[in-house]
Amino acid sequence: MTVAKTIEITATSAKGFDDAIRAGIKQAGKSLQNITSAWVQDQEVVVKKGAITAYQVRLKVTFILKD
Repeated sequence: MTVAKTIEITATSAKGFDDAIRAGIKQAGKSLQNITSAWVQDQEVVVKKGAITAYQVRLKVTFILKD
C-alpha cells in the first residue's frame, strides 16, 4: 500500500512564474523525498511603484511516505 501526503508551499522569483515553480520544487526536494507531483494552486505578482517586482506561486506538493 502506498500513502502520499500533500503540503502547501509558497515560492517567489524575480524572473517569472516558471522560475518560482522550479525554485519551490527544488527547495522542497531538499527536505522531502519521493515528490511525485505539484499543482499550482495560485499565482500572484508583487507590484511596487507600478512595476512587477516579484512573481509568487502557491504549490500543492505531493510526496510518497516511506514505510
